[in-house]
Amino acid sequence: MNIYKVKINFEEKGHETIELPIAEGESVLDVCLDNGIELQHNCGGVCGCSTCHVYVNKGEDHIQEISDKEEDFIDRAVNPKISSRLGCQCVLIDGDLEITIPDQSQFLGH
Repeated sequence: MNIYKVKINFEEKGHETIELPIAEGESVLDVCLDNGIELQHNCGGVCGCSTCHVYVNKGEDHIQEISDKEEDFIDRAVNPKISSRLGCQCVLIDGDLEITIPDQSQFLGH
């Protein structure tokens, strides 16, 4: 199993950019949760909502292709962009990633 890195940027003020290891087959959501980064995931990370929405800045070719189901949920996300993906579906195939986590303070209970 190869280990790469994921650079995580934050839109929310007060959070600094961080680089973390990510293994082949691991999702961005799992890496965030394993490292104490609060990335919302109301459905439990099963592609059943849009709360783990992230922007992929670099390395989109290093993650699994987007599914029709994921595209449907991204359409419901807050401020979707062409680079939007769901963190639970950003499963690493190979290579490094750079993502931005949108401001999470807009979710209830944050």
